[in-house]
Amino acid sequence: MVAGMLWKLLIRSQPCRLCSFRKMLSAPKYRPFLACFTYTNDHQSNKENKRTVEKLYKFSVDIGKIRRLKGWVLFEDETYVEEIANVLQQLGANEAAVASILERCPEAIVCSPTAVNTQRELWQLVCKNEQELVKLIEQFPESFFTVTDQETQKLNIQFFQELGLKNVVISRFLTTASNIFHNPIEKNKQMISILQESYLNLGGSEANVKVWLLKLLSQNPFILLNSSAAIKETLEFLQEQGFTNFDILQLLSKLKGFLFHLCPRSIQNSISFSKNVFKCTDHDLKQLVLKCPAILYYSVPVLEERIQGLLKEGISIAQIKETPMVLELTPQIVQYRIKKLNSLGYRIKDGHLVNLSGTKKEFEANFGKIQAKKGRPLFNPVAPLNIEE
Repeated sequence: MVAGMLWKLLIRSQPCRLCSFRKMLSAPKYRPFLACFTYTNDHQSNKENKRTVEKLYKFSVDIGKIRRLKGWVLFEDETYVEEIANVLQQLGANEAAVASILERCPEAIVCSPTAVNTQRELWQLVCKNEQELVKLIEQFPESFFTVTDQETQKLNIQFFQELGLKNVVISRFLTTASNIFHNPIEKNKQMISILQESYLNLGGSEANVKVWLLKLLSQNPFILLNSSAAIKETLEFLQEQGFTNFDILQLLSKLKGFLFHLCPRSIQNSISFSKNVFKCTDHDLKQLVLKCPAILYYSVPVLEERIQGLLKEGISIAQIKETPMVLELTPQIVQYRIKKLNSLGYRIKDGHLVNLSGTKKEFEANFGKIQAKKGRPLFNPVAPLNIEE
């Protein structure tokens, strides 16, 4: 559950290094579509390119949608509507799919056909067939039509394959974490080396290091956007806080490597806040963190909001301390779950919080058990009675 929540928190969580991480995700170093066209006012007409509009109409594209989203492409002197549509059709995209792709990613029509064909070859290195490739392009057209650094992309794809990552995982990276393919190959190799070294220095086994690394990358490819200095800084800080090497390995496993996106200052703020709220010793706090590693990840405002939400529902600090995993839940989820439990007469504030916490699937399973128990008769009227004669 922690991992799913963390992806959302990347948008609103810790300051410092996490802010830099967010900027890397939202504003990549490379300029999208730079290899496709040169965008200058000198080359742009004051009127829409009539031929471009007519060709888009020919492929049933909603011109109004393009005008609202990225109307500038309609003013470009040089476009490749038919050529790009043909590439998509050759891959097996039908008319509706072609129209949808061009509507959602109109920049595609200013990409050179040569660059797009090269991109197709790159993505086919990890796709089972053209049908799978078309499906990915339909879902993530902007990732596909970002056709810069293609030689670097190819080297990184080959590197990830050599590492042992499955093609289905690499294709997921291409669509949702495309920034890592624009990293220089040397940077990615250095980060992999640092991660392996860190794992072994923390007491991980040589025999398990590859499995650990591949799992970490599969769960969080963005870790490659970090710097080696940032990773070392975070590890040293945690050791200074009294966490053993084994503890840190546990945290890395549970937080899927997101721990490295934090900086010491943000972690310290969360630790100080939690220690003050729960009135606990350093040892007790460490045990809380190991039970709920997200305490380190959540910013103070997020922790405060969630604790206040629980208190408003009548839940005590002692209950939260006993089951800190409830802090993984947003106030809205807490309210919904308490309402459902109350419908069965289950008073959450009078008991423990185990039935409140957990993933959606875990909660529904626990709720079902309570519901079944609630409706179960005190005795089975058809069961034979054991009567001693």
